[in-house]
Amino acid sequence: MPFAATVLTLYPEMFPGPLGISLAGRGLREGLWSMEAVQIRDFATDKHRSVDDTPAGGGAGMVMRVDVLAAALDSVAPGRPILAMTPRGKPLSQDRVRALAEGPGVVVICGRFEGMDERLFEAREIEQVSIGDYILSGGEMAALTMLDACIRLIPGVMGAPSSGMDESFETGLLEYPQYTRPVEWEGRTIPEVLRSGDHAKIEAWRRSRAETDTRLRRPDLWERHEGARVQPPSGARRRKQDDKK
Repeated sequence: MPFAATVLTLYPEMFPGPLGISLAGRGLREGLWSMEAVQIRDFATDKHRSVDDTPAGGGAGMVMRVDVLAAALDSVAPGRPILAMTPRGKPLSQDRVRALAEGPGVVVICGRFEGMDERLFEAREIEQVSIGDYILSGGEMAALTMLDACIRLIPGVMGAPSSGMDESFETGLLEYPQYTRPVEWEGRTIPEVLRSGDHAKIEAWRRSRAETDTRLRRPDLWERHEGARVQPPSGARRRKQDDKK
């Protein structure tokens, strides 16, 4: 079965949006993945088709109603992870993206206003996901970002399987700098090692630059990378623990 994405949103016209063009769009047309956008407002029960109400306890803005959201969610066929795009969620990682891409697909809830009634998360098994420490107008753009990260990993979407192997975060590091012709531009030249034809030296240079750039630009990533590198294999840790007994 191809990767199937179902998006619950107040703005279904936003989908597939940019996912309908380029490589993702070609994959969609070829049936490598599928998408369905569900209008949350269709599950409102009053004559005004209300999907939100004032926050309990007072405060600014409006909150998405749990009864409407639950009805929309329950209308979707089960069997896929359910994600809610919210700044209160766990940061999205490449490891999580890879795991999702290898599965049957996702159901994504796009929040609006001040957020969603918390009882939805208490009553349903939903993974709350954030794409960064900033605020968007709604969850739709976050959903598109998350889905794009997944779809590009689906076999056949990018073409050669090796296309994404050296990119940022795949190895726990930022990607090394890239260059192409012309060799010289405004007095700046492509590093000589990349023009040497010596693949071993090129690989060493790329690894060195990836490590240097990660250490300088993303010390949080570098710290995790270093921690993972010095951590002994799980089997070795168990043997050491057994030896102490």
